[in-house]
Amino acid sequence: MAKSVDVAESATSPITSDQLERVREFAREPILLDDETIDDIAPGTARRRAVEAALAELDAGRETPSPEWRRRYSLLLGLERLLTAEPVLLADGAELTEHQIDVLSGTLAALTTELEDSVAAESWNGAGRSPVDVDGDDPGPTAAAELEGDGGNGAADELPEEDEALAPDEEEPLDWEEPAADQVAEAPEDPGASRRFWFEHATGSGKTVAALGFVDGSRTGGVLILTHRRNLVDQFIGEISDRGYKDRLSPPLMDGSDHPYGPVTVETYQWFVRNAERISDAYAIVICDEAHTALGEKTSACIRRWPEPVFIGMTATGALIARHVADLFPTQTSRFDLAQAARRGVIAPLRCIRIPPGPGVRTIAKVPLRRGEVDQDFDQEELAKLLDQEPFNVAVADLYRSRFRRTPGVVYTAGVRHANNVAASFRAAGINARAVSGETPKRELAEILAAFERGEVDVLCNAMLLAEGWNSPRATICMHLAPTASRRVYQQRVGRVTRRAPEKEAGLVIDFVHPATTHDETIVTLHSLLERDVYRGGAIVVGPVRRGRGRRVRVERRVVPVSADPERRLAVLERELWRIAVENLNYSEQHAWAALAGARVTNNNWRRAKAMLQHDQAKELRRRFLLTCVQRNRNNQLRLKALGEIAALRDPDAFDDSLEVVATWARDERRAGAKVLLQALVEQRIGRRDQAQAWVWRLAAITRELHEEYAVQRWPETKRLLGLFVNSSGRAHGRNARRIVHAARQQDRRLAIALLAASVAHTPEAEEVLRGARMRMARKPSAVARELLRNFPKSGGRRRRRRGKNGAGKNGGGGKARERQSAEPAGAEAEGGDTQA
Repeated sequence: MAKSVDVAESATSPITSDQLERVREFAREPILLDDETIDDIAPGTARRRAVEAALAELDAGRETPSPEWRRRYSLLLGLERLLTAEPVLLADGAELTEHQIDVLSGTLAALTTELEDSVAAESWNGAGRSPVDVDGDDPGPTAAAELEGDGGNGAADELPEEDEALAPDEEEPLDWEEPAADQVAEAPEDPGASRRFWFEHATGSGKTVAALGFVDGSRTGGVLILTHRRNLVDQFIGEISDRGYKDRLSPPLMDGSDHPYGPVTVETYQWFVRNAERISDAYAIVICDEAHTALGEKTSACIRRWPEPVFIGMTATGALIARHVADLFPTQTSRFDLAQAARRGVIAPLRCIRIPPGPGVRTIAKVPLRRGEVDQDFDQEELAKLLDQEPFNVAVADLYRSRFRRTPGVVYTAGVRHANNVAASFRAAGINARAVSGETPKRELAEILAAFERGEVDVLCNAMLLAEGWNSPRATICMHLAPTASRRVYQQRVGRVTRRAPEKEAGLVIDFVHPATTHDETIVTLHSLLERDVYRGGAIVVGPVRRGRGRRVRVERRVVPVSADPERRLAVLERELWRIAVENLNYSEQHAWAALAGARVTNNNWRRAKAMLQHDQAKELRRRFLLTCVQRNRNNQLRLKALGEIAALRDPDAFDDSLEVVATWARDERRAGAKVLLQALVEQRIGRRDQAQAWVWRLAAITRELHEEYAVQRWPETKRLLGLFVNSSGRAHGRNARRIVHAARQQDRRLAIALLAASVAHTPEAEEVLRGARMRMARKPSAVARELLRNFPKSGGRRRRRRGKNGAGKNGGGGKARERQSAEPAGAEAEGGDTQA
């Protein structure tokens, strides 16, 4: 108990200025930040713990921090010092951007929380121990007897109840049984998991600069940087030297070697696995570049066996792989993905062009998938057999020459041999292209990459060598000649063209897929990677349009929905109705578009809608468009126009459906629609004769008032016959029907047709009588339709009278007009009288 009290007193004792100065020299960090005093270092905080631990080591006679102190406190104090400054600068004066600062601040917060939580846990464990554990005294039987109660009430004579609590070492029983197949092995302990962090930043957004922030933040603890390729080691060393940290570069420290002044070593993961047991404890921080490559079985096992340092993983594709980076690095401190980086202008915007592959390479989806250590991808050997064809390589080279000319780019192929063959085809087409691979000698590889930077080489063909780590702001085109099923690989490829350059308007990604390829396909595309719903050839997919920079490609006007979600695809159809490339939709969506277009078409885009249906050879989409226009469009003129075009299709089913719709319209619109359909039946033959006969009399029925009006005007007896017919029933109704039919036989064709059209039967007998008469009358349906059209009112307004000289138009012209008007009724009466006689 006395020991615990001493520790508590030392933790709460004030820190003097002399002690703080000694700690400052010892840790090589300003312990107090701007405008802070000693009183601001509160007991229990992470900084207070660092100061107390440093004082303890100084009192023990140490002149430099121990490896344990460096691992625990060096980065924490350095990040506090670095992030206090405004702006945050590196040694060479480079200013960190907002997302790079987020990485440092997120790691600082995680380290502070981990340290203070461990202090709280230690305090809780000390407070929660029993008196036996703290003092070593046994409470004795007296206290136990008091807890059991007094024996005066006879309780001592009763049998004690069995204790239902389990003993500490007793195994807890299971209340159920699990099948052996469902039992999973218990996860192994991972003591260093709380000190492993990771951040995800898009390629080209400055992950290396953010990593140098950790180098600047650790002045005493060593920094070990791991990457997956030897050429990237040289690249990292060059970056560290250029940023002002060249004097801290150190060869690997092995076998207990120590260096208390922040050495920085850059090595590969292969070296790390080979020498994991020999690496010095001087390294307080381990930075894992392309952290997804550390998920392999051997590398991850070595990392887990080394729990003391702080591990920081950085990647651009952490969330795009089956085995997530969080499995090894549990705490994510920052996320700045491709879309965010492009929107903020940190990286270049991205455009995309989809080019359908030729007939010989349309079976890419049948290439088997092979699972790697991190994710799965197409079998490269099978893919090379399918793609490495001389005609295809020549066609690709001709395409590049004709559309992109000397625009610098990177072509990704299926294997080294394919890369060499493609580069040869490009050179034959007049393009300066070179192939590079892991088999290329190091010196030759460096010369080729340098020539690309100078502009002497325009196209680099490779399989996977340039997918990660290689950076060139000049690279503008990323051509996926060999598709990939790995989202990680795809984003790493795309990252090669995201770096900004003065003359680069945007990075251009070329996918060899059909324009309508959806997100659920095996092949990864830029739109599936970024979850974009619409493809428009050559358009910006992510990022702002950088005005003032000339586009290198033609941007198409029409769009295609590429999402796999039916609701999102339908939303695109509704939103981009008049820009949809209808021929690239599937069958059901083409009909859905035709229905939407028919309902929403206006006078301004009627011709555009018809042009968008030119590919419809079977006329099914046009039929759906016109019928929907007749049914749902609000413009009466367009509905009549659609009726005329339906008649021009000479499709009996469409004609019948449109007639059903016209019958539901209001009176004036119904008459106009019936007139259009009757005119069509006069001008052309539609369907069979029996169908045409039925249509003629159905059209006559829906315009019955017009024909009744004409019949009554021509022959006054019509009114009496129709009155008797309507007001009769039973057998009398049938007799009156025969009477009308008999009267119609005595009249001319026009009046007879009008009489039959004006009659409405109420009994089966009368209906049968009228049907027979009508069918006999309509042996030639076009003649009946012509006579029915004569009963419709003349279209158009009154003609304006022409005025002659000296008022001739007012007097003479008006008199002639009045003479014609008076002569017309007389002629009509004479015609009626002759017919009646």
